[in-house]
Amino acid sequence: MIEAAMIWNEPNNKSHWDPEVDPDWSKFAQMGILAAEAIHAANPAVKRVLGGISPIDPSFIQRLQGHGLIDHLDVIAMHGFPLDWNLWNINEWPAKVDEIRAVVPNHELWVSEVGVGSFGAEEVQEFGVKRTAELLIGKVPRIFWYSLYDLPREWEATTRHKEAEGSSYYRHFHMGLLDQSGRPKLGLEAFRPHAAELGLMQWFHFEDHRLDEAVRWLKELGVTRLRTGLSWADRFRPGALDWFDRQMEALEPFEVTATFCFTPEHLGIEPHHTSAPRDPQMFADFCAEMIERYAPAESAAIAAE
Repeated sequence: MIEAAMIWNEPNNKSHWDPEVDPDWSKFAQMGILAAEAIHAANPAVKRVLGGISPIDPSFIQRLQGHGLIDHLDVIAMHGFPLDWNLWNINEWPAKVDEIRAVVPNHELWVSEVGVGSFGAEEVQEFGVKRTAELLIGKVPRIFWYSLYDLPREWEATTRHKEAEGSSYYRHFHMGLLDQSGRPKLGLEAFRPHAAELGLMQWFHFEDHRLDEAVRWLKELGVTRLRTGLSWADRFRPGALDWFDRQMEALEPFEVTATFCFTPEHLGIEPHHTSAPRDPQMFADFCAEMIERYAPAESAAIAAE
């Protein structure tokens, strides 16, 4: 079920990794190496993916190369939102992929989040789906559209400065192909012909009420590949494994890329989910536990036979 394990999410984005705690990303690299080794030991068939970088920055990849992390990975992933947050044109997508390919020519490249919101108009998202499909299908082997659902208005978006970011913050609530109530937007029908090639990225919050309905939509659309997350911070909630089991059982029909991220506050150098952990081996142990539980090597061997 889990074809790939993603180590963190947007490590070069201040909203997901605190550069004040780890200004040269050496702590991230150390944690990533330990996690990659633990994942490989648990199941060598699971691809190890660098959490999608945002912004798309070749110099960041070269920095991680210098720390030795890239040699422990199978896939380098990137994120892009050129019609919402990035300062580049949507037609530059192929060139952005080639920028990263130039510094890691021997690694597989994925676009693990790409999206266009309906903040301004649903027609903008509709265009964005169609143009993204034209530009990226065939360019990289895995693409994950972000996302199926709008983020509910009563929840918070995972950003550093919240409402102080102005309209950039509020765009986070309009990225779904379905609105908060489950109503399809124009972009949904534009996505449907490309569902198998594009795939979907959908975060499921702890005990997310949308899980079963989301699975129904994924099947109805013909999605075969899904990216989601298993939160290290959530592992310490009461009933965490029950929720993880329910989530992963529901997602069994799909090829899943599982993203492991979010530092538990009590384990961080600073008490925040973006902080480097005090003991990076604890994150590696979490990654190994999740692979052993949801993608054990024995099951993969049986399936291959």
